[in-house]
Amino acid sequence: MAEVIKLGKWTEGGLTEIMTESSKLGGAGARINFISEKFLGTPYVGSTLTGDVNTPEVFTVDLEGMDCFTYIDYVEAMSLSSSFPEFKDTLRKLRYRDGVVAFRNRNHFFSDWPLSNDVYIEDVTSVVGGSKAVEVSKNLNLKSDGTYYLPGIPAINRTIYFIPSDALGPSVMSRLSTGDFVGIYTDKDGLDVSHTGIIIKKDGKVFLRHASSKESNKRVVDEDLSEYMENKPGLVVYRPLK
Repeated sequence: MAEVIKLGKWTEGGLTEIMTESSKLGGAGARINFISEKFLGTPYVGSTLTGDVNTPEVFTVDLEGMDCFTYIDYVEAMSLSSSFPEFKDTLRKLRYRDGVVAFRNRNHFFSDWPLSNDVYIEDVTSVVGGSKAVEVSKNLNLKSDGTYYLPGIPAINRTIYFIPSDALGPSVMSRLSTGDFVGIYTDKDGLDVSHTGIIIKKDGKVFLRHASSKESNKRVVDEDLSEYMENKPGLVVYRPLK
């Protein structure tokens, strides 16, 4: 099977060492914090995966640069692995339904994650948000003008839960956990979220650790979550189970 492996400054041995060290930390949140921190400063690069309706999908590991979704893909896969070969195998299972590398099998939407990886990821948006969580029905991939974001992928009707930004007060924030994977809910037709990242709690504050596409960042950074969420519609929260 064709694959593309770009490790950048890393080696397979160095990555295995990170995974081995993280496994000694116990819980998923501690492992995800430890691993994700290693990639702070990594450049933001979009469209690093190869494959579309007309182009065969190529299994890709690109640690030279990453977007918001490939970043959390890599971090979660490493948190569940103890060696580089195991990481690649886990990444296939996380990124593709049934671990089958194909464009149509790729988890293109954030809300695909807990559905195709329910042994690893759980949607806890309603738990964290409580009565303030909102339920909406969306036709993912279908734009308002009737065209598709991803040609060759059918529209998917799906229920999405999100916590409105103005509901992210102290009680809701206290129910977030380090290592939670979050999406920035969007009210655009056809999309569930506009961005993804990881919750990190430190020094009494809540941060969003993410591969930022903002011109002032263009790298993996930590940003204050409350400040980041200003003028954003809301938050979707998925929690690692292992």
